[in-house]
Amino acid sequence: MSRVNFGPKPYLYPMPVLIIGTYDENGVPNAMNAAWGIITDSNEITISLSANHKTAKNLAITKAFTVSIATEDMVVPCDYVGVVSGNQVPDKFEKAGFHAIKSQFVNAPLIDELPFALECKVKSFEDEILVGKIVNVNADESILTDGKVDPDKLKPIIYDPVNRNYLGFGRKVGNAYNDGLKLK
Repeated sequence: MSRVNFGPKPYLYPMPVLIIGTYDENGVPNAMNAAWGIITDSNEITISLSANHKTAKNLAITKAFTVSIATEDMVVPCDYVGVVSGNQVPDKFEKAGFHAIKSQFVNAPLIDELPFALECKVKSFEDEILVGKIVNVNADESILTDGKVDPDKLKPIIYDPVNRNYLGFGRKVGNAYNDGLKLK
């Protein structure tokens, strides 16, 4: 095997495509696309987020946000909220075709068109690193099978940072916390 070095790059697979929902001081919903996020504890998510975003300003006001998973059928509006700034286009949520549903748990919008979301309170936001406490996970019944989220129904997309593409979710290749037991 021969390896090629690329130097320090933000290359990691898979990278989820996260849509962060917030309200501004007037209760106007905003959404942004964030590809650099990860679960960092059983009830915590961490996202890299520039302080220049409208979302960052909203977080300072409401101390809450939602994180929806971008889906195959919503690629265009999910990308749109990543390439257009809420600082320049105040109604980008509406222009994306999104409809807000007020979360029951935090002061942030759920996006009706995206069927899976984490509802979070701001735990900290320092040095452009947002840490959120997950207070609820919300899923539309249409993506459930036997009461569990079904990835084939959700159809999440991932971000390919090397080629700058969105990819569909892969196929099952193993059983977590089980297959490795064969080597015990």
